Amino acid sequence: MGSGTRVRRTIEEKRRIVELSLEAGASVARIAQAEGVNANQIFQWRRAYRSGGLIPRSERSTALLPVVIREREEHVPEAEEPEEPASPQEAATGSGMINIEFPGRALVSIECGASPEVVRAIIESLRR
Repeated sequence: MGSGTRVRRTIEEKRRIVELSLEAGASVARIAQAEGVNANQIFQWRRAYRSGGLIPRSERSTALLPVVIREREEHVPEAEEPEEPASPQEAATGSGMINIEFPGRALVSIECGASPEVVRAIIESLRR
């Protein structure tokens, strides 16, 4: 490989190199030399590996995000008798709205009855 030639490594290759460097007694300098990579690059990949940044797209899952529940301003009087839990059919036809905020990017309001496929597509596009 000549000087100035950039080699694009796949996530799998980066993970393999990082995992080699994490083995007991491994020398980052020797691994870097054997793999044709700068040792500083391996240290950068190790930080990404530890923070979950070297996961192939096929293995990524949706992360849990913090949720903030805000009370409505209007006061709803409490029922004298506890209500029976709603059946799945009643829950699906109830009223309500969910607001999902992507700080600095978007606020998505989802009303009851929204298509799960559409909601999923919108959220996936905003995650990128």
